Amino acid sequence: MHPMLTIAVKAARRAGNLIHRAADNLDHLTVTKKSHSDYVSEVDRAAEQAIIKTLLDAFPTHAILAEESGAQGESEYVWIIDPLDGTTNFLHGYQQYAVSIALQHKGVLTQAVIYDPTKNDLFTATRGRGAYLNDHRLRVSKRKELADCLIGTGFPYTKFENLDAYMNILRDMMQKTSGLRRPGSASLDLAYTAAGRYDGFFETGLKPWDIAAGCLLITEAGGLVGDLQGNDGYLKSGHLCAGNPKVFAQMLQLIAPHLTPNLIGA
Repeated sequence: MHPMLTIAVKAARRAGNLIHRAADNLDHLTVTKKSHSDYVSEVDRAAEQAIIKTLLDAFPTHAILAEESGAQGESEYVWIIDPLDGTTNFLHGYQQYAVSIALQHKGVLTQAVIYDPTKNDLFTATRGRGAYLNDHRLRVSKRKELADCLIGTGFPYTKFENLDAYMNILRDMMQKTSGLRRPGSASLDLAYTAAGRYDGFFETGLKPWDIAAGCLLITEAGGLVGDLQGNDGYLKSGHLCAGNPKVFAQMLQLIAPHLTPNLIGA
């Protein structure tokens, strides 16, 4: 395992342990509402601090981009962190949430960790070295026809300016696929796409810390990632489509008629 990935795994496991312990005491957590349907708990903050401390102890000159504390430092190395992706699930005792950590070097994603503390599933990837679940090499699915595919998604939940376009895409996806799933943690949805559990995934309005690690997992597992037109810029725009190469192309074709100016480009 790459030395930087080893430290990221250590950080993710530390955060996962904090989250796992807190899951037994949900009634005693302090929770703050950031905006409509967007919550942060003391666990998010504690997990994020544990991650940042672990990373900066090892790499004191590196920069950080984290969900709760924002950007700090300047470096060609930037760690992109979501300490608890799926906070709403976590607060309800719904066991679908994860820690997501990615490293970007000169604008290129190079390391990724997504850790699911409830299942002890550790998804990792290093650029050029493949993607893994625990010690098992990951490959995207081999399904060729969208009609046979299981597709993951996430509903708009804080900002609704793209809701009509999203609903139109959703309506077509419902009719042209084998099924849609929306468990509520984008990082895990992307990890599942890398693992072939989903054949594809799409969502709008995501943040870099939701998707950075998952996008590297998918490309290292042989899949494709793009914005809703199939281009780069998805980390900036937050509009994302991913899947195995054949399914990715069919999803983009289905999405194309519903694109609005808001959903095009970054």
